[in-house]
Amino acid sequence: MNSLHIDSQDLARRMRIQALQMVHRAKASHIGSALSICDIVAVLYGQVLRLDPKQPTAAQRDRFILSKGHACVAIYAALAETGFFPTDDLLKYGQDHSVLMNHISHKVAGVEFSTGSLGHGLPFGTGKALAAKRSKQDWRTAVLLSDGELGEGSNWEAMMFAAHHQLDNLVAIVDYNKLQSLTTVDKTLRVEPLADKARAFGWAVREVDGHDHAAMTALLSALPWEPGKPSFLIAHTTKGKGVSFMENSVDWHYKSPSAEQLAQALGELNHA
Repeated sequence: MNSLHIDSQDLARRMRIQALQMVHRAKASHIGSALSICDIVAVLYGQVLRLDPKQPTAAQRDRFILSKGHACVAIYAALAETGFFPTDDLLKYGQDHSVLMNHISHKVAGVEFSTGSLGHGLPFGTGKALAAKRSKQDWRTAVLLSDGELGEGSNWEAMMFAAHHQLDNLVAIVDYNKLQSLTTVDKTLRVEPLADKARAFGWAVREVDGHDHAAMTALLSALPWEPGKPSFLIAHTTKGKGVSFMENSVDWHYKSPSAEQLAQALGELNHA
């Protein structure tokens, strides 16, 4: 099974447009968190993950877990824009009885695991990676976490477990935008020195600009970085990336854009 080889830059732009429209339409939140990860997700879906939109449950597919489940509109947009389901289905996001729930749901084609309670994605992904190793399968598991989520102890238990079992078919990617729900990560619960901590737990560590598609594609296409070690990618990002008035603003963790704000945001993205 091969990766899709889609222009990830264009995919990220289309994802941002879809995400903004979904959140505005549903009067929902977490748009800043979703915009933060669009470039990472576009590289994964466009260039790296081995997936077949026509066979979303194919046995040899790579597994992707969004641990920061509140940023689900970015994943729904990626799945729709890469052919897992019609883009018109995005109109149903956040509506009563829709499978496109406000936290990511496994009822959606292409979604592996429902998340929302933080700290669950990496333990689940670690179990997937162990299953692949024990069954001698070559599919890989990628887990995308938030920086604020690293305050959950379950992540560190999973990191010890993954290193102990030499799960080099596992990559954890941290969306390191330095903001969480109400203020900065440093003021809430400092995670630094993050790279040193991950290395001490037995992981191979790299850092990257989480909006640099070429750099991320090169790193994520060369996994594992060290045989016998799981991989830990610290992606330095900007919350609200792509929309000038949302960038680096904690306000957009919970706010929904008005019609005027949506128009301005779409205008910026369409002229990017």
